[in-house]
Amino acid sequence: MRVGVSGGSALEADVEVPPSARGVVLFAHGSGSGRHSPRNRYVAAQLNRAGLATVLADLLTPAEERADADGRFRFDIDLLAGRLIDLTGWLPGHEPLAGLDVGLFGASTGAAAALVAAARRPEVVRAVVSRGGRPDLAGAWLAAVRAPTLLIVGGRDGQVLALNERARRAMTAWTGLEIVPGATHLFPEPGALERVAALAAAFFAERLGGTGPPAHPAGGA
Repeated sequence: MRVGVSGGSALEADVEVPPSARGVVLFAHGSGSGRHSPRNRYVAAQLNRAGLATVLADLLTPAEERADADGRFRFDIDLLAGRLIDLTGWLPGHEPLAGLDVGLFGASTGAAAALVAAARRPEVVRAVVSRGGRPDLAGAWLAAVRAPTLLIVGGRDGQVLALNERARRAMTAWTGLEIVPGATHLFPEPGALERVAALAAAFFAERLGGTGPPAHPAGGA
């Protein structure tokens, strides 16, 4: 499926909508990744099993991907966040997804983009999950996020864990930090990605569909 975005560009997206979906989760892929990421596709499949629709979209156009040898697009957080905002604006016009609560799932630099998008669209985004993300790259936008946020980091991903802890302290919305013991950055260890998917599915299921608890101050578990 092709989705038009600002500037006349179009993004490729894969959409899955389970019966009686209770919400929809947009995926913000990390640096050098896209909708074919096996890790995000695995997580998306588990979210579908939990009754959540998913949208896996390439946040860069094919031309931008080809021109991205130096990483100037994949690390352009404002550009990626703008693309996510465009996608949230597309959802109400796509009938299977119209009216569903929206969550964002970000990995690596995509986590920063997801948090910026959540801060800029607080009336739309109800929950954010970061997998091995770089929320610190959201900078001053962190304090403006109102959506409950779950940061998931591998226990052996020391530098990223420190950056997540720092970002968590800068946030004012409810922000939980889950550490997957023994896992490294891409969660390749046996059972690690399964744990990520289970945490994300439970978090989104509680907060999308109008049944979740209200947001709390930062520092929640």
